[in-house]
Amino acid sequence: MLNQKFYIMFIAGLFSGVIIIGAFFAFVFPRLIFSVSESKFDFSQTAETLIESAGNNSWSILHQYDLQETMTKKGYEVKPVKVFSICKPDISYRILKDDNNRHVSAMMPCRVTIYEKADGKTYISRMNVGLFAKLLGGKASAVMVDAYRGSEDVLKTIEK
Repeated sequence: MLNQKFYIMFIAGLFSGVIIIGAFFAFVFPRLIFSVSESKFDFSQTAETLIESAGNNSWSILHQYDLQETMTKKGYEVKPVKVFSICKPDISYRILKDDNNRHVSAMMPCRVTIYEKADGKTYISRMNVGLFAKLLGGKASAVMVDAYRGSEDVLKTIEK
């Protein structure tokens, strides 16, 4: 009798845990992976200010992807979206020089997206590299935290 109650409680607890973890990954985790903030400028001014701020903070814009233009060429209409690949060479070097940490290059360069929504406002989106850095551990974690802080400094001039 005691064993039967134990097994029922164990199964119920296990099932509850799976439900809670599933809910976390379905509803909370996606909001943690990305940081989104509203720009205090319109789309064009946000793009210009981002480029200027990157330079002022010793970051380089390696490439810009105009996704609205690309989608239009393929026959689809979307609101303005640009993706910026940004890099700070001294931070990148700290990862790329060490064979044990080069796998982190899959997250490089840092990506910042600006986009316009139906409400007419412009938003800035980026991966929450600070969260991922905690998962890495060691030297790679420290470098990614520096990258996160530096890229956030670039965005301070455009966030509301």
